[in-house]
Amino acid sequence: MDMRSMLILAVLLALIREDKGQTPTVSLLPKFPQVYIGDDVTLICNRKGGSKPTTWFINDKQQSHQDYSMFLTAVTPQNNGVYKCRQDGQMSEPHTLTVLELEPHAQLSPSVGGAVMTKGDGRNLVLQAEDELKNWTCSVLRGGSRFGLGVNLDEQMKRAVIFAELKEAERATFWCQKKEIHRSNTVTLKMTELMVMLVPPAVPALQGESVALRCVVWGGPKLENVVFYKNNTKIMNSPEGTYTITKATQDDNGNYSCHATYRFSHTSAGAAQKEGDSDAQELKVIGGPAAAVISGSTKSLQCSCPRCPDDCTSCHWYHTLFNDPHSRRRLPENDRSITAEEEGLYSCRFDCGKGLSRFSDSYSYHAQPESNVMAIMVAAILIVLGLLIVLLIALKRRRGESNVQTTKQDKDKTTGGEYEQIQLKNKDQEIYHTLGESTGKDQAEGGYEPLQKKQEEGVYHTLGPGEGQGEGQGEGQGEGQGGYEALKSVKAEVYQTLSSADAKKPEGEAEGGYEQLPQKNKDYEAVTVEENPYEEVKKQMGKEKE
Repeated sequence: MDMRSMLILAVLLALIREDKGQTPTVSLLPKFPQVYIGDDVTLICNRKGGSKPTTWFINDKQQSHQDYSMFLTAVTPQNNGVYKCRQDGQMSEPHTLTVLELEPHAQLSPSVGGAVMTKGDGRNLVLQAEDELKNWTCSVLRGGSRFGLGVNLDEQMKRAVIFAELKEAERATFWCQKKEIHRSNTVTLKMTELMVMLVPPAVPALQGESVALRCVVWGGPKLENVVFYKNNTKIMNSPEGTYTITKATQDDNGNYSCHATYRFSHTSAGAAQKEGDSDAQELKVIGGPAAAVISGSTKSLQCSCPRCPDDCTSCHWYHTLFNDPHSRRRLPENDRSITAEEEGLYSCRFDCGKGLSRFSDSYSYHAQPESNVMAIMVAAILIVLGLLIVLLIALKRRRGESNVQTTKQDKDKTTGGEYEQIQLKNKDQEIYHTLGESTGKDQAEGGYEPLQKKQEEGVYHTLGPGEGQGEGQGEGQGEGQGGYEALKSVKAEVYQTLSSADAKKPEGEAEGGYEQLPQKNKDYEAVTVEENPYEEVKKQMGKEKE
C-alpha cells in the first residue's frame, strides 16, 4: 500500500471517530434558570453536523414525537421529568425539567387581541411589575434564534411597552427579564394566512375561570353565522362569533376551529356572501399557580396560602379603589395580618423568593361612619342608665311599702287594735265624741260616730242615766247610758255634771255621771231638762245617718 492510500485511510478513520464521538444534547429555549407554570418552552435535540431523525424519551418512556424540537405549551408540574433524545443511535445526556407552581415577578400580556394574528401584522405587549422597570429588557425567540427588543418605558403608568411581530416565523415567544434575576411570563403569538381566524387567549386558561374563543375575519366584515368545532366535531352555532366557556376544566382541553359565513356589506351594499375555515388552535386549561386566601372580620384581615412552598413567608398586601381597577398599589405591610384603614378592595399574595403566589380574591371593606358609631354608643349608654333608674325606683317602692306596713303594725300595737285612726279633713266640719258603753247585744262596745255641727255656737252636755224614766229607761238598756245634747251659747262654755235620777247621792258617786270639771272663770250653770233629752239626740243622729 502506497503512502497515498495510507493517508486516505487515516482521514476516513478520523472522520468516523469524530462522527461517533459527537453525542446529541438536549437544551432548553429560552434558557430560563427557572420555569414557571404556564410558560411556553422548547426543547431542542441537536449535535454538530445538523439535525437528524430524533427519538424522544421522557422518564425513559419513548414518545411518538420525532422532530428534533419539542414545543411545550403552558407547562405544568405534569411536564416535570427527565428528557433525553437519540439520533443515529446516540443517546443524549439527560435534561431535567422542573416547573415551579408560582408566578414570575412581572406580567406580560397583549394590549388587545389574542394569540393569533395574520402574516405581517404586529401588536403591542404591555409589561407590568411592582418595582421600577428601568433595568428591564425584553427578547423574542423565533425558531432557534433569540433577538433583543426595544422597550418603551412609561413611568407615569408604571409599565413598559414592546412591539411584537412575527416577521417570517410561524410562531414567536416573547418575554422580559431583569439582570437574570427576575423575569416575566412568556407570550407566544402564532401566524395564520387565512381570512378566518380562531383567536384563543394569549395567556393560559386557568381552571374555574371564564374563557372566550373568538372567530374573527380579516378586514372586519359582517358575520352572519359561525360554527365552532372541537377536535373536528361541531359543538355550537354563534351569530356573534364567540364561544364562551364559563368555568373551564381539564375536559375543555383540545384543538378548536371555526367556520364563518360573512359579507363585506360595509364596503358594498350588494356584497356577496362568503365563508371560510380557520386553522385549528390548541386550548390548554391549567390549574395555575398556588393562590393566596384572604379572610377577614370587619377591619382585621388575614392572608394564607395552603399550596405554597414552606419558604413562602413574606406577604404582600394591595389596595384598589372601588371605582378604579387600575389604582392598585402595594401596601408597606408584610405581615400575614393587617388592619384595614381605607375603604376599597384588599388582596394579598406571598413572595417565595423565586416567584410569587397568585393573588387572592378581593376583600371589600366599607368604613363605618364615626357618627353612627358614636350614636350607637350613646344609645347603649342611655339604655343602661334607664334600666338602672327603673331598678332603683322599684327597689325604693318595695322599701317604702315595707316601712308603711311596719308603721301600721306599730300603731295597732299602741292602740291595742280597738280604734282605727281617722284623719280629720276639716276640724270645723266634723266632731267626734265617745259613745258610752252599750248594754245591748247588737251594739259594739264603744266607738266613734261623727256628728255634723249645724251651728257654730253649739254646746254639748252630759245627760245623766236617770232622766226620762218611762220611755228613756227602756231604750237606755239597748242604747247605753248617758248621751249628748247640743245646746246654744258656745261662748258661755259652761258644763255641768248630772247626777243620778234622784240626785240624792253625793257628787262623783252617782252611776253614769262625770266628775265636776274645774271651774275656769265662770261657775257651772245647772240645766233643767223638761223633756227626755235622749230621744231628741237619737232622732237627730238618725237623720244625719240618712
